[in-house]
Amino acid sequence: MESQKKFAPTFSFEFFPPQTPEGVEKLRATRRQLAQLNPKFFSVTFGAGGSTRDRTLETVLEIQAEGYAAAPHLSCIGATSENIRTMLQKYRDGGIRHVIALRGDLPSGMAQGGEFRYANELVAFIRKEFDDAFHIDVASYPEYHPQANSVQADLQNFKRKVDAGADSVITQYFYNADAYFSFIDACEAMGIGVPIVPGVMPINKFSQLARFSDTCGAEIPRWIRKKLESYGDDSASIRAFGLDIVTDLCDRLLSAGAPGLHFYTLNSAGLTTTIWQRLGL
Repeated sequence: MESQKKFAPTFSFEFFPPQTPEGVEKLRATRRQLAQLNPKFFSVTFGAGGSTRDRTLETVLEIQAEGYAAAPHLSCIGATSENIRTMLQKYRDGGIRHVIALRGDLPSGMAQGGEFRYANELVAFIRKEFDDAFHIDVASYPEYHPQANSVQADLQNFKRKVDAGADSVITQYFYNADAYFSFIDACEAMGIGVPIVPGVMPINKFSQLARFSDTCGAEIPRWIRKKLESYGDDSASIRAFGLDIVTDLCDRLLSAGAPGLHFYTLNSAGLTTTIWQRLGL
């Protein structure tokens, strides 16, 4: 963890682009509440194959217009270099200086992956076309990518993204701090020296969390899963237990020198704000 201790901690919050007028209003209220915590930036996700492209653009430009730093996700699967170039020009013209470059997913039923196969190719393209106009974040998987052939192959893929020009990294969420510490040690051994900020998923609904985790390969440790299952439909107990687990996780990460936290808010402020207050940030 030594390489991470030299970076000043950055804190950020992630949203998804709302689909309805009610969702837009709810996100505005969430943003007002979370803005009081002075995050470094708000990020906004990008649907499979660019399915939320226009809503992502609208959301980040609105955040930017309110005076906050916004960082759109940009995924290359299903995209052309012309698509990506046009999108980045719109972002740059709107004052956006930070993007999160991802491989992304193909929507079901779409067979073609587009010009880019991997996130490192997207990072290299952004650097070639726009030089240092954008701060580029990429993703990492402390518990390793679910499609990786091996641990070593996953680390090599990750290193390619950093070597292509990534400035910093946001991890997939996890609940086992030792997985993150071990991952950082492996990165240090490979000479990877950029900030690797842990992604944090507050626990609200167990069924939703289990579904997300099964999809993205994030492990819910067995004892946590069993405990959450034991609460059944008792949402208050799930939230209380989840707050204890996630606050303790964040405390361990920051105490060990993690360079900040990136909260997956699911467009709600309550749990994230409570964890923040408990940590005394």
